[in-house]
Amino acid sequence: MRSYFEGWYFKQHANGKTIAVIPAEHIDSEGNGSASIQVVTNNSANVVVYPFDSFHADRRDMEIHIGNSVFSRQGMQLYIEADGLTAEGELSFGSLTRPRFDIMGPFSLVPFMECRHSLFSLRHSVEGSVCVNGEETSFSPGVGYIEGDRGCSFPKRYIWTQCSFGENNSLMLSVADIPFLKGQFTGIIGAVLFDGREYRIATYCGARVSSLGCNSVTVRQGNMRLSAKLLEKQEQHLRAPVKGGMARAIRENVACRARYQFVKGGDTVFDFTSDESGFEFEWPSS
Repeated sequence: MRSYFEGWYFKQHANGKTIAVIPAEHIDSEGNGSASIQVVTNNSANVVVYPFDSFHADRRDMEIHIGNSVFSRQGMQLYIEADGLTAEGELSFGSLTRPRFDIMGPFSLVPFMECRHSLFSLRHSVEGSVCVNGEETSFSPGVGYIEGDRGCSFPKRYIWTQCSFGENNSLMLSVADIPFLKGQFTGIIGAVLFDGREYRIATYCGARVSSLGCNSVTVRQGNMRLSAKLLEKQEQHLRAPVKGGMARAIRENVACRARYQFVKGGDTVFDFTSDESGFEFEWPSS
């Protein structure tokens, strides 16, 4: 049996509080299947593992059931009682802001890729509340973001960041080493939603990495330049897939301080610092 994983990333923030919830299924190289829900807040990260038969998903409508919890485009109902984690609450989502086309572009048609990324909503409104280990967070109103990944493993080296900012703006950027045929290349996928317009930045659009340093990356595409720099870490450890099994530990800053700059045609579109950035910098120097 081929190893496989699929996970969905639901992030929401309001009033300085952030919660990301990651439901997933996984089948390791030995054919052992399981499901999991990871819950990440500003100050904690917990994972609960479920039997494989507790997982049910309608991928066409994006409706995921794990145990007593339900996740969909319309919202989530979270009910978890486990050692080290009690999480309960209901959130409803407003209209999702979908990208203009698949974030993977033509690579969505390439078979046997190690990891495929999906972008379901760059930004949407959130209403409701969630209580995690006795601490309740209200998202009325709040801002949400949804993406997903599927395949067999996360890239060995990658950078990912996401931030919702201003009244209706959002961005995401991912840079990763991509195994391809007998070699590899540095792949870029990104989208900037600003003042009602989406700017797509990706390898298939001609994007290239112009600089990559300690906790920072800059990509260029034509007359556009997007930079992201992690300024203050607030790391929590998550589990990530290796050949389907959730055997890797990664470091997620679900709500940290980061700076973003976007330049187009020599003009600065935005240059700001946010304390509500999501950032993973899994790119060791050696």
